[in-house]
Amino acid sequence: MTRDTPRDWAADAVARLREEAASRGPTPLRAVPLPAFPGITVLLKDESAQPTGSLKHRLVRALYRQAITRGRLGAGTPVVVGTAGAVAVAGAYFARLLGLPFTAVVPARTPADVRADIEREGGHWQLAKQPPAALLAEAATVARGLGGHLLDHFAEATPALAEHGGPSLAEEVLDQLRGSAHPEPRWLVTGVGTGATSATSGRHLREHSPATRLAVVDPENSAYFPGWASDCADYATGMPSRIPGIGRPRIEPGFQPSVVDLVVPVPDAASVAAMRWLDDRAGLAVGPAAGAGLWGVCQLVRRMAENGRGGSVVTVAGDGAAPYRRTHRNPAWLAEHGLDPTPHEATIERFTTTGEWPTP
Repeated sequence: MTRDTPRDWAADAVARLREEAASRGPTPLRAVPLPAFPGITVLLKDESAQPTGSLKHRLVRALYRQAITRGRLGAGTPVVVGTAGAVAVAGAYFARLLGLPFTAVVPARTPADVRADIEREGGHWQLAKQPPAALLAEAATVARGLGGHLLDHFAEATPALAEHGGPSLAEEVLDQLRGSAHPEPRWLVTGVGTGATSATSGRHLREHSPATRLAVVDPENSAYFPGWASDCADYATGMPSRIPGIGRPRIEPGFQPSVVDLVVPVPDAASVAAMRWLDDRAGLAVGPAAGAGLWGVCQLVRRMAENGRGGSVVTVAGDGAAPYRRTHRNPAWLAEHGLDPTPHEATIERFTTTGEWPTP
């Protein structure tokens, strides 16, 4: 990228981002076996196949495109994020693609594996000096000090995906199902972090596949289920989610409840149990947010069967298993955090093989 003008640099940068997206193709749909329900097909949209291993790859690419087209990023502009998750890893990946310096301001408890992933993608991380609630504000201060740009993946997520995200996740799913036995699934199931994926998917489904309903799964301590159920747009719990990638202590501005048909609360231990079931029974090594999705799928499949309906359900796996080998996939860590997935594992196994769900 050695052109002479800012516009030339921007044109080259956007072209690189477009080429990167086009070179990947859609992430795969993988079958999830439910022997007790032969008339219902369950598919998992595996976003761990993204280059940085997460659904956030789509979002961060869109954030870069938005920042470039709005003139906020130019040649050599430092990029800063305030997060310890997949957004930081994807941010470093795209900064390297564009030749930009990158810094992630991360909480003190950020796992060593996440820090290593940021470095592997060519980025730099620094520990936050403020508590987690002030992380984004601290990252903004760092960006100003560097003369750089803060990628605000909460405030800008939904407009970025809408304007620059290319095919939405829902659009990609419908394209992949075209010509199949169930080209319009009964349900699409996803989690909510920034709110962008559910917002863009919900809007697309309402326009192009009105027979498909959108369900959101929500972990303990998150604001989305109680806020959605009470129609309170500024609901807040003030407590962090223990399921990375989904759940927030407050309802983020990108969440659009009007396009969500159902929000399913999921116990954290059930998310872990379903994650383990997917690995053991379906050969799908995914993260705990995908487990939450499967728990929600079980509720929907039960409803469909009770109403005599067949069809398909698609759930989203936001990331893979690798980031969780020391946490959600580690029995010692689970015990330390009071999470016992064993009873929930028995529930899932019984439901998928016999169709029985415990009576409340």
